[in-house]
Amino acid sequence: MSRHLVSDIMRTDIVTLTPATPIRRAVALLVEGEAAAAPVLKEDGGLAGLLTQKDCFRPALHAGYYQDWTGNVADHMTAEVVTVEAGEDVMHAAEMFLDLPHRAFPVLKDKRMVGLLDRADVLAHMVREG
Repeated sequence: MSRHLVSDIMRTDIVTLTPATPIRRAVALLVEGEAAAAPVLKEDGGLAGLLTQKDCFRPALHAGYYQDWTGNVADHMTAEVVTVEAGEDVMHAAEMFLDLPHRAFPVLKDKRMVGLLDRADVLAHMVREG
C-alpha cells in the first residue's frame, strides 16, 4: 500500500460547534450531518473538545424522561481529546483506531484544527488502496 497522509483522506466539510451551543441544537446537527462527532472550537479557533454521539446520550435520555434538554455543549463534550496530525501516515491513524475506542479524531496542523478523520474513511481508503 502506497504512503498516504491523513490530510489526503480527512473530512473538511464537517460540523463544528462552540462550547456555548445548546446541546439540543448540537445533537440535531450531528444527526443531520450523520456525523460520529463534532469538534468544539474556542473563539480563537483552537480545539476546546469533541462532542461525540456517545456524549449526546445522557442529555437525550434526560430529555426523553423529563422533556427538557439541559445544558450546552461545554457541559457534555469530551475535553481530553486524542488528535492526529495532518501529516501523519494513514497507516498510523489506522493503528490508533485499532488501539483506541474512538470513532473519529480531530486533525491538527500547526496546532490548529483542519479536519476530522473518521474510522470509516480510513477503512474505505484501505479497501481502495489494499
